[in-house]
Amino acid sequence: MSSRCSSPTDLSEPDYVAKNRALWTISNAEYTGPNAPRAWAEEEHTWGVFGVPESDVYVLGDVAGLDVVELGCGTAYLSAWLARRGARPVGVDVTPAQLETARAMQRETGIEFPLVEANAEDVPLSSDCFDLAISEYGASIWCDPYKWIPEAYRLLRPGGRLVFLCSSPLNILCAVDEPDSTSETLQRPQRGMYRLDWSDGGVEFHLGHGDMLRLLRDTGLEVENLIELFAPDAAETHEYYTGVPADWAKKWPSEDLWVARKRA
Repeated sequence: MSSRCSSPTDLSEPDYVAKNRALWTISNAEYTGPNAPRAWAEEEHTWGVFGVPESDVYVLGDVAGLDVVELGCGTAYLSAWLARRGARPVGVDVTPAQLETARAMQRETGIEFPLVEANAEDVPLSSDCFDLAISEYGASIWCDPYKWIPEAYRLLRPGGRLVFLCSSPLNILCAVDEPDSTSETLQRPQRGMYRLDWSDGGVEFHLGHGDMLRLLRDTGLEVENLIELFAPDAAETHEYYTGVPADWAKKWPSEDLWVARKRA
């Protein structure tokens, strides 16, 4: 990353940033860290909890030569996949433990790209530096959409794309906090849906489709696609992220994959 794409960041942070950093430090020790070698070795990127292949949705296309910022990169396996295909990724994450796992994988694999410790709502990189901003269950659910989406817009060059994966509104409306599962009945109203403080200490942000469309439009992004992801027929409930049973996700979309473009 060239020096013109670096700038200082605001060191202050909202309350939920510390809560989510603590949660992901635990997750890194329990699952994402030990499973990083497997994730970094993926030949084809798969989307979400049930591993929908990129070849089925083809939202990324040819990434060779693109400058990419991954917002909430975690252990940075997606950035590694992009780098192997000729992109120039930069991974941004707020959790030091996750970034240390990513650095360990860089040393192990020889795949190198910049990693930035920062809140995706306030990234220490200059404007108009990237062709693609991407988030797969990173900033897309753990950051305030009214902050991180305008920040992604700022980072993108005119004509650049934003691709992000998040839980579907129906998934969230049916989610049961205790025990962690998804019901076939509504558990909360959609009206006013925004910030959710879960019993495990994590804080997520979710919007209905209408609110998300208005936010993207008002930010200056044109929606090109919204793919509602179902679990593949052969899918089984995830070994770690067990909140959404595979049988549920085969009947209703558990995840939304959004594609939007910054107006030129």
